[in-house]
Amino acid sequence: MELLSQHAKKIMEGCKERARDAGLRFQDDSLEYIVTNRDFLQLSPKNMIPTLYDYWVQDVEVLKDQGQYELYPNNPYETVINTRPPISFYNDNNPDWLNVMIFYHVIGHIDFFQNNLYFRHTWDYDFAGKALADKRLFAKLRSEKGRWVDYVIEFSRAIDNLVGYFDLLSSFAIEKKKLSKIDYYFDVFIQQKENHTIAGYVAEIDKYNKSMREFPQNGEALFLESVKSKYAEFESLYNKAVNENGQGKRHDLLQFLMEHSEFLNRDENKWMLMVIEVVRSTSLYFQPQIRTKILNEGWASYWHENLFLNDDRISGHEVDFAVINAKVTSMPRVGMNPYALGMRLFYYLESQANAGKISYDYQRIADNYRRKNFNSETGGGRDFIFSVRENFCDSMFINAFLDQDFVDLHQLFVVDKRLNKERMTWEYYVKSKKAKHYKKMIADSLYHPPALTINVDDDNTLVLNHVFEGKPLYRDYIEGTLLGLEFLWGTKVSLYTHEAELIKKEPGQVKDGQREEERKIKWKRFRYTMKDRKMTRVVIN
Repeated sequence: MELLSQHAKKIMEGCKERARDAGLRFQDDSLEYIVTNRDFLQLSPKNMIPTLYDYWVQDVEVLKDQGQYELYPNNPYETVINTRPPISFYNDNNPDWLNVMIFYHVIGHIDFFQNNLYFRHTWDYDFAGKALADKRLFAKLRSEKGRWVDYVIEFSRAIDNLVGYFDLLSSFAIEKKKLSKIDYYFDVFIQQKENHTIAGYVAEIDKYNKSMREFPQNGEALFLESVKSKYAEFESLYNKAVNENGQGKRHDLLQFLMEHSEFLNRDENKWMLMVIEVVRSTSLYFQPQIRTKILNEGWASYWHENLFLNDDRISGHEVDFAVINAKVTSMPRVGMNPYALGMRLFYYLESQANAGKISYDYQRIADNYRRKNFNSETGGGRDFIFSVRENFCDSMFINAFLDQDFVDLHQLFVVDKRLNKERMTWEYYVKSKKAKHYKKMIADSLYHPPALTINVDDDNTLVLNHVFEGKPLYRDYIEGTLLGLEFLWGTKVSLYTHEAELIKKEPGQVKDGQREEERKIKWKRFRYTMKDRKMTRVVIN
């Protein structure tokens, strides 16, 4: 691994100037390295952070990737990481014209990292430097504690997807003001109720919006009065939250363990708290990247195409660019390419905004001919997509803008498969061309970790209640995760969750070829208990 040559660095700086002229905003300094394919294999398990702490799973991933590379050789074009300054890696055999395209793509990523609000908590420090300090800490602890360090890392990483990422983001929004009652109600209070559901949460928002529409002057006060009449404890809990920490702070599972585990807070075990905090902070750093894959890659692809096509250095390489760009941004007929979907959504939104179609007047039109020919020529398309880049994540992006017009424009559809009993082969067919089904397919592929409530019983049992949202936990991981939690908590751990069970039918009631997922199911509630490294599973009425 070596720094980019001065010749290539000059090209990069020229790309930065053109990008700024187009409206992108990013810091001046950046670091670029030339790496081989072997370097990519070594860095990929560490998410391209060279200074990230060492862990045995990374070595396994390296061996797996090396085996795959021997069978399917490939040349990764680039990788960029969100550090201060940003660090990007480039393949050692890229020609200059290709580097121009790749530089524009990287600059698009850097602009996204430094302006999207979901990365707000990463703006104030250099993660690469922090990771190096953490790596040295782990090396020191390993010399003293041996393999126990890796046990704590493994047990912590089993639940590091449950970190309070949105609670961290909300702290930036309310750090300069007192937590209001309405924010406390929606952000903390109602979400901690045992009978909390997504449908109930949305219903409460609808009640609040209705109150504000009907009584613009005092709608919020009237809504809060109804809350107080329904929940007598609301006022006291709000005052307690404000007086204790000013923000109604909630704890994610790792924080709860660090603060309340008697085992971890013994003098001889306090070193484990440092390991858990490193795992937690590392997970928080990567959370926005997991949640903005479509948006981030689409934004970078949009800009590498726009800027490169207007760059005079493309001369003579138009066909080469078209081939590589098509490989990166082509829309597959089956499945989803985040580069392609994100880029086309940005182009679509830009054209919609330019025609005035991002408006209530347009949304009210039901006639297909009028919708197709609607054009108020308001402009502002480029400003609108910059606003989307700043304020949205993947789930918001898909749910807000992936509509039937977009699906029809790109001839998108949802594919399913069925068994051909005569040929004993799977047949793929077009299941739906409706936007709501395509949107659901994309939404189901997005990152969505489970939600938990945390309690402690009188006998000091750690009780985790899975907030069921229609998707069961992956059973193969439950035993290992609870085993680690029992170690970190120091005593018994219980988990309540739901699992699906097919409704039994008589042989004549099941249609030929009917798949299990098409038959009706019922959800049963189970309790998993880990005690003395033995797990039990029982049905709960």
